[in-house]
Amino acid sequence: MKTPSLVTFLKNLTGNPRGCVYPEPLWGIPYNLYSPYASIYMVAIGLVDTQIGLIVSISWAVQLVFALFSGVITDKLGRRMTTLAFDILAWAVPAFISAIAQNFWFFLAAGVVNSVWRVTQNSWTCLLVEDADPNEIVDIYTWIYIANQISGFVAPLAGLVISRYSLIPTVHGLYYMAAIMFTLKAIVTYLMTEETEQGKIRMHETRHESMLHVLQGYKDVFAELLHTPQTLYTAGIMLTISIAYMVINSFWPILLTQKLMVPAAYLSIFPFIKSAVILIFLFTVLPMIKRMHYRIPLVSGFFVYVISQLLLITSPAQNYYFIVLSVILEACSFATVVPLLDQMMVLTINVQERARIQSIMYVGIILLTAPFGWIAGSLSEINKTWPFILNILLFSIGAILAARAGSLSQKEKARKHDSIAPAS
Repeated sequence: MKTPSLVTFLKNLTGNPRGCVYPEPLWGIPYNLYSPYASIYMVAIGLVDTQIGLIVSISWAVQLVFALFSGVITDKLGRRMTTLAFDILAWAVPAFISAIAQNFWFFLAAGVVNSVWRVTQNSWTCLLVEDADPNEIVDIYTWIYIANQISGFVAPLAGLVISRYSLIPTVHGLYYMAAIMFTLKAIVTYLMTEETEQGKIRMHETRHESMLHVLQGYKDVFAELLHTPQTLYTAGIMLTISIAYMVINSFWPILLTQKLMVPAAYLSIFPFIKSAVILIFLFTVLPMIKRMHYRIPLVSGFFVYVISQLLLITSPAQNYYFIVLSVILEACSFATVVPLLDQMMVLTINVQERARIQSIMYVGIILLTAPFGWIAGSLSEINKTWPFILNILLFSIGAILAARAGSLSQKEKARKHDSIAPAS
């Protein structure tokens, strides 16, 4: 049977996956407009690298609390209502605070409020996948990434406006626009979705229980998680990606503008290139990769990540060939690793306890990631390339974990095959 194309898949998408995928550009467009300039906007306001790293670490520490309660909140309020309320709080409110920011304390407040995105990360994931066909998970997530990468094509517009009106007033306007679009996205998603069947079950089961009582049940869920090696490997890979992209998002613009001497107005060109490469990869290469066992693609993706970081830290000042090649390789790695990792997460988690297991995983990841904001900021103060040397180590660890997870998965598959094989 011929596999339907991604375009056909999108047209035929129904239910909650449709309601989550279709409004995604309303988040992706504003985010891709301001995100390349967030760090240097803070620097322009008067912050230094260590302050930026401190904001990242504090916000991650606060995320720990919200990640811990995310499963409880999602179960009690329902996937749909939680996503509506916390999407607005996590994205629209911090965007408004950043628009009026005047010093470190404004950005710290924005970072702390933005930390509640850990709640909507849990609820939105449940809303997206719980009633979906497991065989369609990769294609669903592929369209999530496609939506965000298409949105990335608007990023150069910000550079054009900055070159005319300067950095600070332009980013002010981008944040105001983002606050409006983030709110609209949350409302549209709510109107296009319904509560999942598992969500209804958990709302019914927890309706008379306090949040603290529901939290007590985490002990048994945690014990189950510790006895599920596949899920633990998935969490480990997620951790390496989490730390690495915290470094990239916070310190890549600083490296380019302060060490590689790239003008700020040019920064938006690179997300444009990255989006184009990811889109091409998702439409051409990923359909072939998803038919393979994930071990080889994941390990390969992590090694290409390493090469991309090596190119970045060895690039001479204003050598755009090195920088562009680094961006292209990172884009290929992202388009390989992240969709497969999302699939691993969906398939290795107990469906009945998805919200609470995800909550525990996010807590662990945040707890271990949080110090690296300050660590990366301190490294950047010493040498702008050192945070990316840290990334090389992280991506190498990711490759090892992917290889181990893949070997375990193949052994499990072979064992199950042997157990059902007919006797000779």
